[in-house]
Amino acid sequence: MSPSPSTSTSDSPITTASVSTHILDTSVGRPARGVAVHLAARAGRDARWRALGGSATDADGRCKDLPALPEGTTHVRLDFAVEPYFQAQADAQQDAPANRDSGPGVFFPEVAITFAVVPGEHYHVPLLLNPFGYSVYRGS
Repeated sequence: MSPSPSTSTSDSPITTASVSTHILDTSVGRPARGVAVHLAARAGRDARWRALGGSATDADGRCKDLPALPEGTTHVRLDFAVEPYFQAQADAQQDAPANRDSGPGVFFPEVAITFAVVPGEHYHVPLLLNPFGYSVYRGS
């Protein structure tokens, strides 16, 4: 069994936070599969962002393999590339009524969520998504 984020295999405390996420497409009531998610971190509000890598959501809408945060991380940014997901949804529903908006096919092509973290805590940050809005919260 692997250690939880607030414990370690040795007697030393965990010195970084951990992050997970998932996406639910509320317009269809299902997980959003195949959305690219990129993770960045910084140590202090005036520090530069450091790209750590990324993943894509699985069939359950979850990213289970996001990179670990470096020691000293105080802020995290999750970047969700949602435009390709919505384009694929639109292509799959060619017979659906046209959007009520005559603008671009995707109103939010990407979603960037920035939040503060403290060492030893786990942060699960779900994204509730639809073509014309989104919301996030700290989950468990």
